[in-house]
Amino acid sequence: MARLADHPGYRKFWVSDTISSFGTYLTSVAMPLVATFTLQVTEAQFGLITGTRYAPYLLFGLIAGVFADRHRRRPVLVGMDFGRFVLLSLLTLLIVAGWLSFWLLIVFVFVFGTMSLLYEAAHQSYLPRLVPVDALPKANARLELSSYLAQTTGPFLAGAIIRLSSVPVALFTDAVSYLVSGVLLARVKVAEPAPQRTERHLINELREGLSWVYGHRILAPYAITLHLRFLFASTASVAFTLFVLHGLEPGLSAAEAGFRLGIVLAIGGVGAVVGNAVSTVAGRFGVGRLVMAERTLEPLGWSVAALAVSGFAGWAMVAVSQFVVWVALGLSGPHTMGYRQAVTPDRLQGRMNATIRSLNWGMLTIGAPIGGWLVQQTSYRGTLWIAIAGMMLSAIAALASPLRHARHPETSVSSLDDRLSA
Repeated sequence: MARLADHPGYRKFWVSDTISSFGTYLTSVAMPLVATFTLQVTEAQFGLITGTRYAPYLLFGLIAGVFADRHRRRPVLVGMDFGRFVLLSLLTLLIVAGWLSFWLLIVFVFVFGTMSLLYEAAHQSYLPRLVPVDALPKANARLELSSYLAQTTGPFLAGAIIRLSSVPVALFTDAVSYLVSGVLLARVKVAEPAPQRTERHLINELREGLSWVYGHRILAPYAITLHLRFLFASTASVAFTLFVLHGLEPGLSAAEAGFRLGIVLAIGGVGAVVGNAVSTVAGRFGVGRLVMAERTLEPLGWSVAALAVSGFAGWAMVAVSQFVVWVALGLSGPHTMGYRQAVTPDRLQGRMNATIRSLNWGMLTIGAPIGGWLVQQTSYRGTLWIAIAGMMLSAIAALASPLRHARHPETSVSSLDDRLSA
């Protein structure tokens, strides 16, 4: 098997993805501060902002998959990177000028989410063009490792930038990362034939993508239980973020709260790197068993946060919570992505990825507002326990399905299609 370094298109793709990942974590820390300190929104409004960011996945996700399968994927990636550079730059100007409002932020996160949706539908579907099928798990692991490494330093960097300068500087730094990413992707020189022009019918194409995912013996239980996991994880995430910013040690300034949130998220990134590293060794146990391990460990991690006490010990507990959660996610991520790509024909890659991802992230549109509302009605900890119970139910459903027996195939469906058409 050729080394990943021998595929020049993959090298640029990987560097682009790494730079963008580092920038993304700047916004992950800065955006809650904009909402809770600059605009001083309520818990329910905070949940609504978070949910709106992912509403396009629920509304347009399936159509985005059809779009990705109808067009060359690299131009879509480049265009969405440049578009997000412009959008984040505009947001920075609005904050500096003092013109940002709650509803303007809602519009911003919706448009930003739409661009991210189109980018991600093309992103996951483009990788099989850059490396051979037997390199997909390794290529995905390299991408996820970069993402997790960014997660270990990106939030800390964001907290430091915010503490030393301001939230707008952190946001504009992320904008520049999208610009650099787009320039690198524009320089990828890998043949990508235009999709064959056949008679197209949107409803039929959507139905074909849905049928492939939810009619597949393994992909169906994987996708359904993953949707449930995202629903309850988004509820937990909203409660956790508000708990860290306001509940664990009330009265912190925006700069100090952002710095501490960055440290907590960075420790979660360390956990993701550990999980990713273990996944390369644990792959021999099979995709199914790794998914079972992930679905069991994650609710245990959130439980540590729900039990957090006051003072330094409490900060240590929320950090440990994120470490365990991200170890779990890093453990199975590369193998589940490689499995999805290997069992799906190239002509369905965009729709498969968009179907699963759109409904996953679409669950955040439901779960995040519910999380904000539950915090207002109950408490930070009570909301976390409700979410943990839901994740445990999802894990039980996955364990009872054929998903636990899944293993990565030696030959991908896409490879067989190429051979048959040659």
